[in-house]
Amino acid sequence: MNLEPRLQDLCDNGIDVLILGAGINGAGLFRDLAEQGLRVLIVEKCDYGGGTSAAPSRMIHGGLKYLETGEFGLVAQSTLERNLLLKNAPHAVTPLATVIPIFSWTKGVWAALRTLFGSTTAARSRGALLLKVGLTIYDYYGSRANVMPRHKMKSRAKTLAEFPQMTPRIVASGLYYDAKIAGPERLVWELLADGMEANPNALALNYTQITAHNGAEISFTREDGTSFTTKPKLVINAAGPWIDRVNAALGIETKLIGGTKGSHILLDHPDLLKMLNGQMIYFEADDGRILLVYDYLGKALVGSTDIKAADPENVRCEDDEIAYFLTSLRALLPGLPFDHEHIIYAYSGIRPLPASDAATPGLISRDHSAPVLEPTTQRPYPIISLVGGKWTTFRGFAEEVADSCLKRLNHPRRISTRDLGIGGGKGYPTEDAAKSRLIASAAATGGLNLARAQQLFSRYGTSLSSLVAHKSPYADADRLPHATAYSAAEIDWIARSEQVEHLSDLVLRRTTLAVTGALNAADLAQIATIIAAAKSWPPERRATEIARLTAQLAHTNRQTLTP
Repeated sequence: MNLEPRLQDLCDNGIDVLILGAGINGAGLFRDLAEQGLRVLIVEKCDYGGGTSAAPSRMIHGGLKYLETGEFGLVAQSTLERNLLLKNAPHAVTPLATVIPIFSWTKGVWAALRTLFGSTTAARSRGALLLKVGLTIYDYYGSRANVMPRHKMKSRAKTLAEFPQMTPRIVASGLYYDAKIAGPERLVWELLADGMEANPNALALNYTQITAHNGAEISFTREDGTSFTTKPKLVINAAGPWIDRVNAALGIETKLIGGTKGSHILLDHPDLLKMLNGQMIYFEADDGRILLVYDYLGKALVGSTDIKAADPENVRCEDDEIAYFLTSLRALLPGLPFDHEHIIYAYSGIRPLPASDAATPGLISRDHSAPVLEPTTQRPYPIISLVGGKWTTFRGFAEEVADSCLKRLNHPRRISTRDLGIGGGKGYPTEDAAKSRLIASAAATGGLNLARAQQLFSRYGTSLSSLVAHKSPYADADRLPHATAYSAAEIDWIARSEQVEHLSDLVLRRTTLAVTGALNAADLAQIATIIAAAKSWPPERRATEIARLTAQLAHTNRQTLTP
């Protein structure tokens, strides 16, 4: 897609809505507004989905623990949106059976009641009685558009028979269902691509920064040094933990964000994965925090911490957080070893929570809001800031803000996104026979065997048709040296069609190559060669990209690439 004519038209003829920040909330809103036919531009200072949206627990969940703080409306919305994502993005979002070990029968009831009525001390233990009540309420809220089984309680004997490595201190366990997402960063891109496909007057730009604001106009500079000026009717600040900084760049001082840091690690641990058997364990650490461990694309994902933090530019999983994870796992599963040698990747992000004086980070609301800075004589456009919000609720949050924008612009809603497929989930076959026909057709078009076509379908959904139709100088048989599940043709398709500007965009966000530990140095070099050919990079640019990403992986993600 040639972006320049769209950008020129938007600059020449005006913009209805300008969105600053292309994380999950900004991308969701962009798609919704684009579907309504508005003239909309979204800009991101780095890459799409590269901030907080790249650092979740990779779950699509209804927020069971939010019942504890009385956020029933948030749980109701989250469970609905979880169910909708299972239908609208089945290529990316799949069910996840979840086990909760229980360490007492009655503890936590009174502490939970105190928290519910405003206490600043979170419940530090959740017994079987409390959990049973919570799961029953959770099932009730999740009954809308329901695609999940109801919860079950299991005895200590049955739990230990299934998980013999678990601590015998448990008294029972609960089983319920949520969901997980294979590539959250990729779904951000798919939302943006859907918006641009639906509307020729919608445009997404990455690596674009605010450089000036003057009355009705806001100016930007792109990474290649080119500049442009816009004149929006509405501005949406969707910058997540950077919201207050973006408002400052527009000349307004705000204190809307008071974030917390969430870190995760991934383990290469076959024995742990075998024990998990596709399920997640959602467990209480010794300090009362809730942690999780589950099979994420063949690796064990462990998370997360919840520490007050305010600097999204310099965040990584620190040594004390890693020690906390490993200690907690050893206490829960004493029958398995957990050491630093198991760690293949680590990541961290700042949750853009509302500013709060809560002593306990877990008590800060995970709900969302959209405060408005109304126009002034010097600034004729309102600024709506997207504060808070969970990954799971992005569509519902976007719908609420989109309706507000449409009302301000006196523009009717043309389509609901409630049942709108996302990316490779559009036109996704629900019957096995239809799925088999799609895969067979793609295999014939791309000259693939059925097993390979099935692998690519599970990765890209119905976007597989676009992949196999791509005219690449490479064949599917040209595989990466170590990460052989990826082909050079596949990398070339992504590099040419998904606004890849840097090596890191493809390795960290358009694919799961880095987070799953699939890469080695030879893979990185080959990927850089493919992108360099697609983007016409000179040799020195290719070398710089490799060096920069290698250093980032080592420092930020604790991943050292082997030769």
